[in-house]
Amino acid sequence: MKQKVVSALAILLLVVTAKAQKVDFEEYKLDNGLHVILHQDNSAPIVTTSVMYHVGAKDEDPEKTGFAHFFEHLLFEGTKNIERGKWFEIVASNGGKNNANTTQDRTYYYEVFPSNNLKLGLWLESERMMHPIINKIGVDTQKEVVQEEKRLRIDNSPYGRWSEQIAINLFKKHPYRWQTIGSLEHLASATLDDFKEFNKTYYVPNNAVLVVAGDINIEETKKMVQDYFGPIPRGADIKRNTFVEDPITETIKAEYRDPNIQIPLIMLGYRTPEQTSRDAYVLDMVSTLLSDGKSSRLYKKIVDKKKMALQVFAFNGSQEDYGSYIVGGLPVGDNTLADIMKEIDGEIVKVQTELISERDFQKLQNKFENRFINSNSSVEGIANSLARNYMLYDDTSLINSEIEIYRSITREEIRDLAKKYLNPNQRVVLEYLPEEQPAN
Repeated sequence: MKQKVVSALAILLLVVTAKAQKVDFEEYKLDNGLHVILHQDNSAPIVTTSVMYHVGAKDEDPEKTGFAHFFEHLLFEGTKNIERGKWFEIVASNGGKNNANTTQDRTYYYEVFPSNNLKLGLWLESERMMHPIINKIGVDTQKEVVQEEKRLRIDNSPYGRWSEQIAINLFKKHPYRWQTIGSLEHLASATLDDFKEFNKTYYVPNNAVLVVAGDINIEETKKMVQDYFGPIPRGADIKRNTFVEDPITETIKAEYRDPNIQIPLIMLGYRTPEQTSRDAYVLDMVSTLLSDGKSSRLYKKIVDKKKMALQVFAFNGSQEDYGSYIVGGLPVGDNTLADIMKEIDGEIVKVQTELISERDFQKLQNKFENRFINSNSSVEGIANSLARNYMLYDDTSLINSEIEIYRSITREEIRDLAKKYLNPNQRVVLEYLPEEQPAN
């Protein structure tokens, strides 16, 4: 009886907490097409100003890859009114922090300041949009930065090319086949006019969403947004291409040799639907069931119980047009890549043929409830979610309602979606191997 009371209280607390996390926001458009989202939270004197541009690696010319990631760096170089190299100094000296990141689908910039510096955050992002300086010294400087990043994160990093190798085998037509960091050769051969044209095309108000979240006054903020961003000219309408991949009907076998590793890796990659589809949400649950933490099915069986692998993993990499569901493991001892693949496949077949228990299903629901609550627990996180939900899901209100999608998923859907997508004839099998040593 006592345990039931404790469980009931825990559930009640979860419901109350979830409701307490409801995010109120207001959204509208400026005449130049800039979408604006405002969220007021006066509980702490901080404010996040962020801009997400609907441009990522998939928008690049196949012969000029890496531009979106390059611009993530380049647009910190300076503007008409911000001296070159002073951006980060301005932010830090005013008690703030800032960063940016790029994916295949979008580029995101943000600043977090004490709320009395809201104007500064708005001015910085409006300067980035209206007055960027794209010149030879800035381009050459950032080429060196990107080269060093690629050396550290990919070229000299153990298993640094797994994503690249999965992508080039999983996608044949879609730009998802190349990596966000792109080709250094393409960047090296690009002209200054190439970079200016890319900026003119994509970094415009009608291809962006501005989010201001935190300790603000809505009406005062609206006026500041209009003052700083209203004068920025609208860009030309952007024409986007559509790429449709042929279904995978036979196993694609691939091999890659990495000089930075000693232990081989087996990776299984499945092409999955766009992130807005219900199927993508269900596959999130399948991924969590299989490999989220030491209580997950793959870890318990292959690592803990049978001690066949150093590590196993599975994740559903949802994106705007397609997703990539990846499963893999690192064998230990005399176990082979084929042994690990057999064990992984065995667990996938169980998910495909057996309903998960009510207890496991409740654990899944609890994990997604917790993730949802945590994602809305900071102003910085809220700003990111509001921008992403508007730009990539076309539904800003998902910040409050997305958890209902997960709550509505059934055990039967988990079984059926694993059966629909995770089959041997629909995947890439990548053997990621140490570099062969020359014979004496």
